[in-house]
Amino acid sequence: MNSILLFILAGFAEIGGGYLVWLWLREGRGIGYGVIGAIILVVYGIIPTLQKFPSFGRVYAAYGGVFIILAVLWGWAVDKKTPDLYDWIGAAICMIGVSIMLWAPRST
Repeated sequence: MNSILLFILAGFAEIGGGYLVWLWLREGRGIGYGVIGAIILVVYGIIPTLQKFPSFGRVYAAYGGVFIILAVLWGWAVDKKTPDLYDWIGAAICMIGVSIMLWAPRST
């Protein structure tokens, strides 16, 4: 369960930090948005290192699927873009892929 929370926390840090940089550069908000966004993005880079999975590549590949789901939810909540059927199907496929990558039985 701890790994799922770390994935979610990392996802919100990446999306939130990136969003603040977006607001700074694309929406003309103050540089403070960019600075805070950059700090959050550094924190995002640290969070995945707390995972117990042994492989950097596997953690980041699985995180990519979680990121897609969180990005769909972020767009819905923040950008007010309601996901359509294909967004939800794609997100479900990503979650299945993440689950297989992280928790499928493997020989060592």
